[in-house]
Amino acid sequence: MNFLRGVMGGPSAGPQPSGADTIQKLCDRVASSTLLDDRRDAVRALKSLSKKYRLEVGIQAMEHLIHVLQTDRSDSEIIGYALDTLYNVISNDLEEEEQEENSAKQVDDLGSQFTEIFIKQQENVTLLLTLVEEFDFHVRWPGVKLLTSLLKQQGPQVQQIILVSPMGVSRLMDLLADSREVIRNDGVLLLQQLTKSNAAIQKIVAFENAFERLLDIITEEGNSDGGIVVEDCLLLLQNLLKNNNSNQNFFKEGSYIQRMKPWFEVGDDNCGWSAQKVTNLHLMLQLVRVLVSPTNPPGATSSCQKAMFHCGLLQQLCTILMATGVPADILTETINTVSEVIRGCQTNQDYFASVNAPSNPPRPAIVVLLMSMVNERQPFVLRCAVLYCFQCFLYKNQKGQGEIVSTLLPSTIDATGNSVSAGQLLCGGLFSTDSLSNWCAAVALAHALQENATLKEQLLRVQLATSIGNPPVSLLQQCTNILSQGSKVQTRVGLLMLLCTWLSNCSIAVTHFLHNPANVPFLTGQIAENLGEEEQLVQGLCALLLGISIYYNDNSLENYRKEKLKQLIEKRIGRENFIEKLGFISKHELYSRAAQKPQPSFSSPDHMMFDHEFTKLVKELEGVISKAIYKSSEEDKKEEEVKKTLEQHDNIVTHYKKVIREQDQELEELKQRINTLTSQNEQLQATVTQQVSQIQQHKDQYNLLKVQLGKDTQHHNSHSDTLQMNGIQTEEVSKLKEELEEWKNKHELLQGQLREKDSVIEKLKSSQLAMGTTEQTSETSKSGGLEHNNELQKELEMLRSQIQLQSAEISKLQMENQKLQAMNTTADPVLGDSGATAATSSELEQEIKELKSEVNALSDEKESLKQHLDSSSSTVAILQDEKSKLQREVAESKKEQDDLLVLLADQDQKISALKIKLKDLGVPVEDEDDTESGDQGDEDEDEEEQD
Repeated sequence: MNFLRGVMGGPSAGPQPSGADTIQKLCDRVASSTLLDDRRDAVRALKSLSKKYRLEVGIQAMEHLIHVLQTDRSDSEIIGYALDTLYNVISNDLEEEEQEENSAKQVDDLGSQFTEIFIKQQENVTLLLTLVEEFDFHVRWPGVKLLTSLLKQQGPQVQQIILVSPMGVSRLMDLLADSREVIRNDGVLLLQQLTKSNAAIQKIVAFENAFERLLDIITEEGNSDGGIVVEDCLLLLQNLLKNNNSNQNFFKEGSYIQRMKPWFEVGDDNCGWSAQKVTNLHLMLQLVRVLVSPTNPPGATSSCQKAMFHCGLLQQLCTILMATGVPADILTETINTVSEVIRGCQTNQDYFASVNAPSNPPRPAIVVLLMSMVNERQPFVLRCAVLYCFQCFLYKNQKGQGEIVSTLLPSTIDATGNSVSAGQLLCGGLFSTDSLSNWCAAVALAHALQENATLKEQLLRVQLATSIGNPPVSLLQQCTNILSQGSKVQTRVGLLMLLCTWLSNCSIAVTHFLHNPANVPFLTGQIAENLGEEEQLVQGLCALLLGISIYYNDNSLENYRKEKLKQLIEKRIGRENFIEKLGFISKHELYSRAAQKPQPSFSSPDHMMFDHEFTKLVKELEGVISKAIYKSSEEDKKEEEVKKTLEQHDNIVTHYKKVIREQDQELEELKQRINTLTSQNEQLQATVTQQVSQIQQHKDQYNLLKVQLGKDTQHHNSHSDTLQMNGIQTEEVSKLKEELEEWKNKHELLQGQLREKDSVIEKLKSSQLAMGTTEQTSETSKSGGLEHNNELQKELEMLRSQIQLQSAEISKLQMENQKLQAMNTTADPVLGDSGATAATSSELEQEIKELKSEVNALSDEKESLKQHLDSSSSTVAILQDEKSKLQREVAESKKEQDDLLVLLADQDQKISALKIKLKDLGVPVEDEDDTESGDQGDEDEDEEEQD
């Protein structure tokens, strides 16, 4: 209110502008008019005046506008005008375009003060959140813009009000799903302001499915080819993910990393990229770096690195890295991104080592990048990015370190000189005339030796040919030679960092360094001089190198033992002076900058002095070297003894660790065996329980069978003895076989008679053809045919009687068959159950000792019955086969008999027809003797065939 009084008091001193009177009248109309149309017109007029008379409208009309928002909710038009008016009053965007730089601060204060007045009543923000939920475009859009402006002016306060408001954040998330792009895009801007520096809101927004919606928008807009909407979505994603471990884990677990791969698909023609595409791709690369930043927890970074490799994102980044025509700033950021994706991840580092540049012949990507690093014509930021990439490739990668150092060793150098190796490039950069190349190569080589004592010893074997005719010198000696020649400060700093890294924790390298008699005097001379500020850094590094030579000295050189070196420092430098010079390193401003983060970031090449990993080494050694300088010879001896004791203790501990490891393995194996035996025991117990229940069931079945067999014996007295039953069944089978033979003979006899009748019919047919010869012959044939017809009728009667007998026999056989089947079904269950009982009993005799005697008794009792039942089952099976055969043969015989009857009936009909025809023709039958003699001959032949 004091602010309002001050603002109101200002204009009262002089004449009021005409706009102020108009605004006052309009405010009165808004407050007093009963008609909605009047109030709407007044608010519309205030909106038109709010841009030009921002201060007056804000002071006089804000309260009335808020009242309109509360009371006139039913009219969307007046609500829209009120929201637009408040936006014009609170927002600084319009004024900033018109105001000059000297009044920008005043404008910012004005918007901030109006915002403070508006949010003083938290109900106003809650009301605004309710209005944003309205679907009407004229209400929702100005509401979103007004809320965004409030967040810009008083972000933390508005964030807190929205956070405590019920479903406040969720209401705003619905803006991303609005089908109207204007509201959706402004909703993205609103969420950008809402999520700034507020982890709680960031988590809520992320769990409201923000990642899915934002990635969908980016895809719809064309990924990196999209417009400013893609940029806004990427900025919002960065707000949600940066320094928020919970959201990063949610992003990875939701498989959203896989959806980032299409962002980096670039074509072969990379010329003519638009500024918006460059901006979008730059933000996309930064988003990848947010997920794998070295400042994140190691576990989270590692999981994201693995996900990026498995989904092909790293491969896509390497494609951009080796592509042509990519803008320089995108290439630089891509190198930095690849660096952090592979940093400390062995799988990704191995893949990067296998990447080749598309050249002829193909060269490893590492070699191509190192060529850019040692090339002084390349941009400074690009060279820094390549150095960072090389450092990340070697970070915790002993395999990669070994491959780099191996290119320097004599046995692996390519004698043909067709290809340039990484080691040759590093040596070339180390001894070039460009100080920046010297520094970068020295730092890169130092990273190849980081925490690897084996490679430090192997690097001592490297020999360099300095000039024609001179003998080769070692790499270590060449570094000290260049150091003593008084080159640039940057070159000397780089070489001293390399030597300090090389000699630390490597007594053999210290011995080689001290073996050159010129090195120690050079170091003491550098430390003892009083030089300018630029040289103080070199003095501090020389003191560090001399301290390392003392601390890691194994006293193998008599002239440079620890005690003698400390005496030399005391005489030529002084201990206090030495410690002071040593402290120059950690007190330097560039040292503090380098210690902050692994990535080398320098404003200019002159500031490129310290490496991040080297600052860790300084921090580790500064204290121990200071203590070592003040120790006496007796303390050194005690320390040596303590070191030996510690080494012995370490050996003992290592031995016991090995024993414990072996015992752990044995313990794990025993645990596995115990688990296996426990499971087997449980299975066996379940089997025993099941078998006991089966035995009980068999016992019950056995008792039931005994009762049933007793009843069957009483019911079938004639068949009580199983052996007698078997004998009866054998006799019945033999009788059935005999009857079958008889029926076969009868069947053959009938077939013969049938053939005879066929011959008679043929004779009758032939006689019919010859009936026109003589009348006497016709009469004779007629009388003979009549007599033969009588004989055929007699034979037909005899066959019918035989068929009836056969039918009776068949029915008798069927009855006997049914009896045998009934007897068979009575014998089968007894046989099956007794066999199963005996088999089950024999299996359980070994496992269940307490039931052994009872099972044996049951087996003895059943043995005799089992034998009888076995013989019965075999006999019954044989009988069943025989019966089936008999049934088939009887059925066939019956069918043939039916066919014979049909043929005989046909013959009778034919004979009757012939007789009728003979009568019609009037053929007399006179030769009765011939006919009788012929018939008699036929009968004699039939009798012979029957005999």
